[in-house]
Amino acid sequence: MVKLTMIARVTDGLPLAEGLDDGREQRDLELYKQQAKSLFKKLSQGQHEASRMSIESGPYVFHYIIEARVCYLTMCDRSYPKKLAFQYLEDLKNEFEKVNHSQIETVARPYAFIKFDTFIQKTRKLYLDTQTQRNLAKLNDDLYEVQQIMTRNVQEVLGVGEKLDQVSQMSSRLSSESRVYADKAKDLNRQAFIRQWAPIAIVIGVVVVFLWLKGYIWK
Repeated sequence: MVKLTMIARVTDGLPLAEGLDDGREQRDLELYKQQAKSLFKKLSQGQHEASRMSIESGPYVFHYIIEARVCYLTMCDRSYPKKLAFQYLEDLKNEFEKVNHSQIETVARPYAFIKFDTFIQKTRKLYLDTQTQRNLAKLNDDLYEVQQIMTRNVQEVLGVGEKLDQVSQMSSRLSSESRVYADKAKDLNRQAFIRQWAPIAIVIGVVVVFLWLKGYIWK
């Protein structure tokens, strides 16, 4: 199944469009998005990777194609057919170039083509079930051969993977510790406030009661 789709400009790594699944089955999506962005950054720095490649990362595989200085990337389950993944990317590439080609080099803000997500989601649905007649025909189509496309590991390509897992875990741990420390700090501040103002509040209370009693007695 297609889990993540991102389109970026190769010259500077600027994300142009993105399509996600519903997120219910993929809690660690942000980690893989960071890996995809790291790949875009590497490509923008003049790293001469192949124009078509598959990159294994944990239980998933990134597949990407580069055409006209634009990188079309998707992340799928390892079991998802490689040929369908690249056919999916080809469909996205053809439509994206047809609709947006005149603006690709000039846009300056990230996700300038956010409306393209509609086409991404529509196309993604066509590729969800690998057993449909349409997709079986594509799998049997010899016109698009993917056996020669290189498959590498994310550690090889980016020098990350386990490091990103560690960073993610550390960030989560630090965030949890920060919340504990913040709660403790609030308790200490509350106690200090009470110690500082409680005596004054008691004195004021006694004075108020005394004045009330005095006024009541002198009536």
